[in-house]
Amino acid sequence: MTSIQISDPRPGNTNAIQHTSSGEAGWQRQGKLWSNLKELCDLLRIPAAPSVNDEEFLFQHVQFKTGQRIHTIGQPFDTLFIVHSEFLKTVLIDEYGNEQVLSFPMKGDLFGVDGIHTKRYSSEAVALSNCDLILLPFKKFTALGRSYIELEHAMYSVMSRELVREQAMVNMLGALSAEAREARFLVSLSERFAEMGYSIKLFNLRMTRHEIGSYLGLTLETVSRTLSAFN
Repeated sequence: MTSIQISDPRPGNTNAIQHTSSGEAGWQRQGKLWSNLKELCDLLRIPAAPSVNDEEFLFQHVQFKTGQRIHTIGQPFDTLFIVHSEFLKTVLIDEYGNEQVLSFPMKGDLFGVDGIHTKRYSSEAVALSNCDLILLPFKKFTALGRSYIELEHAMYSVMSRELVREQAMVNMLGALSAEAREARFLVSLSERFAEMGYSIKLFNLRMTRHEIGSYLGLTLETVSRTLSAFN
């Protein structure tokens, strides 16, 4: 059974389950951190194109601080983002300023795909902790696809993987009780941490209880009551 240890890692957050931070990757070039294509593919858990020179395609890292916005709703689309370390949230915001959490991207996740259709991002991405992202300019992605078909197919499989994950969440919201939703959420996080080589029993929840409730379709009171019961 996954054990939960409550603490307060950041203002407004009453949930914590600790894990160690990931190691550095890539190398410094002109004062900035870059990754090559193989490192990018390893992070996304897809096979790299064997014929690609390691330094033929390089991808820049950018760091964001807690609370910073990576992109906003309606912003022109030109870049996909890959999480190298730490956590974010993607949200929809209605005309009254109400926020609906769509996902919690973490290491190895790709986001920004929602901007491809209209050439503008339809959601907002916000750092939940100091995070490191790798930029994948869409023009560079399409150029890679033209040159390396197998790599393009692998990238599409990553996009499909994210879509399947979102569909599973929608199905869960309609079929499970509040307690089961939160339990499934924690188990899902545990499995993701296991994939990254972290502990499956002790890890940080960077999101607040309010954000968890928004994601799971539950009130703050329900989330707090259920987490207390689990604990």
